[in-house]
Amino acid sequence: MERCRPRRFAALLLCLALPVSAGNFRLSDRCPPGFEQLPGDVCRLVTLYDPYPSLQGRGVGGTRTGLPPRRDGFTAQQIDLGRYLFFDPLLSTDGTLSCASCHDPALGFADGRGRSAGRHGEALPRGAPTLWNSAFLQHFFWDARAGSLEAQLTGPLYAPEEMGNNPADLLAALRSNATYPALFRAAFGDDSGPIDTAQVYTALAAFEASLVSLNSRYDRYAHGDHDALDAEELAGLNVFRSFVARCAECHTPPLFTNQQVAVIGSPEPPGLARDIGAEATFSSPKLRGAFKVPTLRNIARTAPYMHSGRFETLEEVVTFYNGGRGHAVPEDEALQLHWHIVSPDLADRELDQLVAFLRTLTDERFLPRVPKQVPSGLSAGGRSAREAPTPTGDAP
Repeated sequence: MERCRPRRFAALLLCLALPVSAGNFRLSDRCPPGFEQLPGDVCRLVTLYDPYPSLQGRGVGGTRTGLPPRRDGFTAQQIDLGRYLFFDPLLSTDGTLSCASCHDPALGFADGRGRSAGRHGEALPRGAPTLWNSAFLQHFFWDARAGSLEAQLTGPLYAPEEMGNNPADLLAALRSNATYPALFRAAFGDDSGPIDTAQVYTALAAFEASLVSLNSRYDRYAHGDHDALDAEELAGLNVFRSFVARCAECHTPPLFTNQQVAVIGSPEPPGLARDIGAEATFSSPKLRGAFKVPTLRNIARTAPYMHSGRFETLEEVVTFYNGGRGHAVPEDEALQLHWHIVSPDLADRELDQLVAFLRTLTDERFLPRVPKQVPSGLSAGGRSAREAPTPTGDAP
């Protein structure tokens, strides 16, 4: 071992005997809960919203409004391979970060930080958005710069300040691993050839598209269980949908986002300059300070809030919106605020009701199994996943 001094983690794996043999790992041939299993182990999502027409982008969305188009059709084996990859720090250049480090299932598939921590512990410019219901999204990142799950995941994989890897070293690490080549053949076929980046991206996208949250107490109410919400929560739903508060015009049910970007005038954390957001993506000065409207699904699990974690609690968020149009924008800065941003002047009790309703959007019953082991032999999971009460199912 003294002669083996590789410069990068990918090469190090060629020198070490992995503690886990290939025989310990098997890809599931069953689709995740909520998916119908079709011939060839293809998984198709089935929801109670499927019979309803989709009115996404029109109006505030009724309780029985359909969902937008979704990504599915991956196989059970591809989804399960993506699960292993998602929790495996092997994907980072030095074996210290996995996808779950910033998208931790114990923290709503966010990371509990206002601004995510980079590979060396430094604060990154923005926080990690939740991955719940990513299958329905059309744009990714806070500034909407990626148009697919596959395009999104290459960002953190190869960003020097995040996972810091590159395609050549990533493939070298996976191909030299004792387990992954067999798992990739199980997911993509015996004649699929050596592991390539397209397969890596497909598997990760398959797993992320399987993270579905559509069975909250709000959903039970929407489908006819009128006892699912108490009087306070129902009053909050009415505030949320009102043309006074106008929350539902951007956070449109049932996905609770209209998938647009919006300038809302949220302040940055003290000492930080204005993040121009989607202005850079679309080369449009009108979108200075614009960010993607996030889903509110599992919002009670993903504090702190806004692109840089400016607000610690939901109470702070609704108080900000209630403060009046542009009240937090410095006088020397001209932002073209979205026309839905108004001055609702809600009473304190209405704000409390609104927060009570937002908490009814929590649903984590389809949390995936965090693997007890991953093929690299490194510690699996996010920064807190090993301490979280996340279902682990059968090992690994």
